[in-house]
Amino acid sequence: MLRKIGRLFVIKTRFEAFLIIYALALGSTARGSAYLQQFPGFGGQLLFLATTGAVFLAGAKMLDCIRLEKEVAELRARTGESEG
Repeated sequence: MLRKIGRLFVIKTRFEAFLIIYALALGSTARGSAYLQQFPGFGGQLLFLATTGAVFLAGAKMLDCIRLEKEVAELRARTGESEG
């Protein structure tokens, strides 16, 4: 039962990754807007840039991991290894 629930939290496709990246981007821009109000000027702009930059880094990592997992699965299928 726990495995079935756990599979809900696994990103399997690029589409799912893009949906998560979009949600992260919405949250980061909202947080960045709050920073701009709290810290007007250059400091607020740097914090806004940091929040949006973190989404770019996280998104790139997610997409790379999905590609790597796909390549590993294909390699295992070719060599006949089982997952484990």
